[in-house]
Amino acid sequence: MTVQELLAVRKWKPIPNCPGRHTLEIPEPTLTPVELAQVDYAPLEHHSKGAKDPVLVLIMDGGGLITYRRADGSYFHTLNDESGFKRKLAQLGIIPGTDR
Repeated sequence: MTVQELLAVRKWKPIPNCPGRHTLEIPEPTLTPVELAQVDYAPLEHHSKGAKDPVLVLIMDGGGLITYRRADGSYFHTLNDESGFKRKLAQLGIIPGTDR
């Protein structure tokens, strides 16, 4: 699934002051990133000084999904176009394809 397709099949709302980044209009905290994006590959897990929770990254056509896995096992998903994805990963100090 691409970022554009995922934007079309779920209701998303823009993150204020974060162009190209969205959150689910109605959060689904038990939905895993793989279930949400309907992909057959696992996200890469990163630990960042810029986030209190582990960050799960799924690279997709047109950007990617950045999900925070909270201590209680719930998930907070953000869907990002290419520029929003790159900008947020840089802010978190995450280089795609690495475990940083």
